[in-house]
Amino acid sequence: MTPDLLPALTAHLKATAHTSDRTCHCPTTTLAAREDATVVRHAGTVAKAHAPDADPTELTRRLTVATRLPGTLLPPLTPAPTELRGRLVTHWPYGTPVDPDDPDAAPWEAAAALLAHLHRTPAPIAVPPMRGPAKAARAIELLRTTAPRHPATTPVLDAWSALPSWARDEAPMPDTTTLCHGDFHLGQLIRHPEHDGWLLIDVDDLGTGVPEWDLARPAAWYACGLLAPDEWHRFLTAYRAAGGTAVPPDGDPWTALDVPARALTAQTAARSVTKAVAAGRPLDEVERSLVDACARMGSVSLSSPAS
Repeated sequence: MTPDLLPALTAHLKATAHTSDRTCHCPTTTLAAREDATVVRHAGTVAKAHAPDADPTELTRRLTVATRLPGTLLPPLTPAPTELRGRLVTHWPYGTPVDPDDPDAAPWEAAAALLAHLHRTPAPIAVPPMRGPAKAARAIELLRTTAPRHPATTPVLDAWSALPSWARDEAPMPDTTTLCHGDFHLGQLIRHPEHDGWLLIDVDDLGTGVPEWDLARPAAWYACGLLAPDEWHRFLTAYRAAGGTAVPPDGDPWTALDVPARALTAQTAARSVTKAVAAGRPLDEVERSLVDACARMGSVSLSSPAS
């Protein structure tokens, strides 16, 4: 992260969060401070500095989609990004996220219904391709360059190389029309008092592509033994009940989900190994489970759960 970005973003947010000149005593909270995203909250407003390579035209189109689908995506406060310290900045209302300390209250049904609705909704304007495969490919490339001799690297790369070319971002996706979130997980949900129920946030990867990718992270965690079968069943059942198009309405969902679930497993494992190497620590139990799942993929043919 650029050293002066966080204080500059904080000052910018304080200046834009209030319409009056009164002295402000509202707290300011840093929600994320990464190279690809710096996010700050001040009172009820959130400012996000996007990745250095974010394209202003593409980001504006994604903001427009969020504005036009207010019951599914959180609408931004402004229709286009601004620039600060060479970074594109967007502004959002603050919403209450999913409580990570209360997994029993995870809104799997609501999340599934939102994704199903998104997948059934025609894109209101032309948008770029969904960025899921591109993000996965970057994670793999970072693993290659930062941890080439780590013992976990080989099984992750082997699992990745066995995927079809579109899943590795080396060819166009087989679906180029379905509107997708592109990076779904429970951290991408919030509640806001001006909207009824949960909403999806974070449009950085929003676009048209393969809707199965939006189900791939919970599918991957279930296949790796990291998501309870009951939670996976709740999510999948709710998605089907809401008319989601990514999987058949009944029967085996893995004919559709296996490739993206394997890709997300490899991506998450690659990130885990990269972070562990950077921190100079061994893999933890969850990270080892992801790497072990990658190692098992070679013995399980595609279209079967990699577990």
